[in-house]
Amino acid sequence: MSDFGESSTADDVLAGQDLSGKTVFITGGNSGLGRETGRAMAAKGAHVVLAGRDQEKLNAAVTAIKADHPEAQIESIICDLGALESVRACGKEARDRFDKIDVLINNAGVMATPKGATNDGLETQFGTNHIGHFLLTKHLMPLVEKGQDKRIVNLSSRGHHMAPVDLDDPNFENRDYNEWVSYGQSKTANILFTVGLEQRFGGKGIHAYAVHPGGIRTNLSRHLSEDQSKALISRVTKSDPGFSWKTIPQGAATQCWAATASELRDRGGVYCEDCHVAEVDETSSTGGVRSYALDSASADRLWSMSEQMVGESFTA
Repeated sequence: MSDFGESSTADDVLAGQDLSGKTVFITGGNSGLGRETGRAMAAKGAHVVLAGRDQEKLNAAVTAIKADHPEAQIESIICDLGALESVRACGKEARDRFDKIDVLINNAGVMATPKGATNDGLETQFGTNHIGHFLLTKHLMPLVEKGQDKRIVNLSSRGHHMAPVDLDDPNFENRDYNEWVSYGQSKTANILFTVGLEQRFGGKGIHAYAVHPGGIRTNLSRHLSEDQSKALISRVTKSDPGFSWKTIPQGAATQCWAATASELRDRGGVYCEDCHVAEVDETSSTGGVRSYALDSASADRLWSMSEQMVGESFTA
């Protein structure tokens, strides 16, 4: 289905593309995959908006990208996904500043954090990785609806293999906290959100994609102790003897592909890895998407629960 694969980079995927006139909004844009995605898309003429919590880091990212690409149309906006008030403020500012969003890339995330809560009392990983993006997408949807070839890309992970979403106890109020189960359910939620978006907005020409970027050394692993890092590497290499780390440009490739590939036009609600649409696989530890992450009934339950958590309705 695609000419690209696990070793392709963001620049490879975007070679020959002209993104002039497109506005691309990227969360977690100050570093890692978000920054590389922003750089690669700005280099192809897109108007790029980098969202993040820290203005100084965002400024540094913008400066670095413009140093490589002086003609880049790139700017920043503050958004703390762990604080719903900040998410709403970001949405309002974006609607005031921008005319449209053609591509929304929900890239930001946290991984394997100690037990904790967001500003609004939600479990940190579920609250940041899913609920923050759920609300942000709701508040940016009026801009997305004004775009062309409208796409929403949600960064998930093969980590979704670790756990489905516990729809009865997403905040670990009635079960022991496990940082990897928490991470796994948040990444499953990213896929179910993708399914829910496609069900509700696909008919309006807005298509959604979940993406596994691959294993990359970024600051996503900043919460891991040395022992946790060693255990993770051991587990990954045991289940996948051929595993190798991707570079950040390689890690950004699949989200750039999902955001632009002509093969995906008029199709969404899918999970992508290594620049292709993954098949359902219930057992593989080296690829594929679990069926529970694509279940439409679970997607509906998660959507309703998310609306209750943010206290807002999100309808087409």
